[in-house]
Amino acid sequence: AISYLGWLALRKISLDLQHDKTVKVVILAGSGSEAFSAGADIKDFDTRRSDSAKAKVYSEAFDGALDAIESLPQPTISMIQGFCVGGGCEMSMATDIRIASEDSIFGIPVARLGILVGFKEMRRLVSLVGPGNASYILLTGKLISSQEAFDMGLVTKVVPSNSLSDFTYKLATDMVPLAPLSQQRHKEILQKTLQNPSLSDLTAEDLHLPFSNFDSHDFVEGRSAFIERRQPNFKGR
Repeated sequence: AISYLGWLALRKISLDLQHDKTVKVVILAGSGSEAFSAGADIKDFDTRRSDSAKAKVYSEAFDGALDAIESLPQPTISMIQGFCVGGGCEMSMATDIRIASEDSIFGIPVARLGILVGFKEMRRLVSLVGPGNASYILLTGKLISSQEAFDMGLVTKVVPSNSLSDFTYKLATDMVPLAPLSQQRHKEILQKTLQNPSLSDLTAEDLHLPFSNFDSHDFVEGRSAFIERRQPNFKGR
C-alpha cells in the first residue's frame, strides 16, 4: 500500500528523473512478488481522507504522483506481479507499457469503500479499456485476472511469472538505443491526441511537433547510420 507520503515521494522521484539524461527507460515494480501495489494505504483515511476538504488535499498528492509519472519524457513500464488494485492499478495506467505475470490480479474496487475515482483516473481508464469495460471494472468492483485485464486492454502483455523480470528488462534494454527525442515527442503527441481527440484548436507549435525531429542532431545521426549500415549513437538533441 502507498501512503500519502509515498505519493509525495513518487512525485519527487519522477520529477528528478525528468531531468536525468542518463536514464533511457523507467521501470516501476512492487517490492517482492505479492503485489505491484495494493493501492492507497487505508490507514490514511482517518487522518488524510476523512472528509471532502482533506480528500482534496490528499488528491493533490495522488494526482501529482500520477501526473509526474505520466509526464516522464522517458518510456515507462509497469512490471506487475501479484495484486495491482485501486490506486496501484491507477498508477500502472499512468505508465506507457504494462507487463503482467500470469498470476496478477487487477481491479479498482472503490465502490466497496464508498468513494470515487477522479476525472484524470477515469480518462486514463477509458482510454485503455473503453467505456464499457471501465463501467464493468468500476460498477462491479470485481477483481479480474491478468488474462481478463489483457483482453480488456488494461495490460499490454501477459508472461509467465518466472520470466516476468527477464522479459521486462530485456524489453527495456532493447528500447535503450532508440532515439530519445522520438520517444519523448511520441509521448507528447499521444497525450495531446488523447486530450483532444478531434484535434481541434491545435496551436502552430502543436502542428509543428510531428516535424520537429527533422531539425535535430538525432535525425542526422539516424539517417547517416542507416545509410552507413551501423548502429546510431543518439544524443537526445
